[in-house]
Parts: sequence; structure tokens; C-alpha cells
Amino acid sequence: MGAFSLTHWLVIAVIVVLLFGTKKLRGLGSDLGASIKGFKKAMNDDDKTKTHTPTDTTGSDAEFSAKSLESTKPEVKAEETKSQNKEQV
Repeated sequence: MGAFSLTHWLVIAVIVVLLFGTKKLRGLGSDLGASIKGFKKAMNDDDKTKTHTPTDTTGSDAEFSAKSLESTKPEVKAEETKSQNKEQV
């Protein structure tokens, strides 16, 4: 049957119930069930949007423009740099 017999699993279940209590375990089970239900719903919604969305068959790829790193760097003020250096020390 495995590494543990039925009596081992019963003892483990009793210990878990004594440690956490039935109220906390019930809340944990309902939260887990709700999250699984939400995940399944999101997966089904995703499948529906994929099948109903018309696809563009023109064969064009996305247009990417080259940007230099200089233009994407944020401007940092001298005071902010000084305060950051003080925090690191």
C-alpha cells in the first residue's frame, strides 16, 4: 500500500486537527477550493477568448523599434543619489 498504513494516516490526521483546530482547517479548505475554482474559470475564459478571437493572417510580425539605452534611463537628481548613498552606508 505504501510507506504508511491506514492507522498512520489516522494518527497524523488527529494530530493535525488537534494542532490547527477544525475551524482553521475548514477555512483553509474553503479557501483552497475557491482558488482552484477561480483558476479553472480563468483557464476556461482564456480558452474561450482564444477560440473566438479572429486571427490576423496577413503574416506581418510585430513592429519593434530600436531604442538607445540613453533615452530610456531615468533622470536622477543629485539629492536623491546622496540620500541613497547615505542609506547604503
